[in-house]
Amino acid sequence: MGETELWHNPRCSKSRAAKAALDEAGVAYTERRYLDEPPTAAELDAVLTRIGAEPWEVARLGEAVAKELGLKDLEHDRARWIEVLVANPVLIQRPIVVTDGAAIVARDEDSVRKALDSL
Repeated sequence: MGETELWHNPRCSKSRAAKAALDEAGVAYTERRYLDEPPTAAELDAVLTRIGAEPWEVARLGEAVAKELGLKDLEHDRARWIEVLVANPVLIQRPIVVTDGAAIVARDEDSVRKALDSL
């Protein structure tokens, strides 16, 4: 990826807070509105590896589509979950800060601070 990227949903307050923190810190980054430009399966797999998480650990299970798909009961098969998240990007936790060496789901101040420290 080469540079810092923010997987961002401007309608999400936590996502806006992370964006503001990056801006305040003067970090150069690319904003990726991942609902409009979903990751590929390979991109999501790479980001999950950097986060150190499985796809079911970053899934938004409270979303209506998660209930429709029965995600809570879906077998923990990494490839299948990645396929579901790529097809339904609203299910991916946000925001995610992606750097060369790491990726962090930056949903609170501590996580945002960790993301900034990794830059």
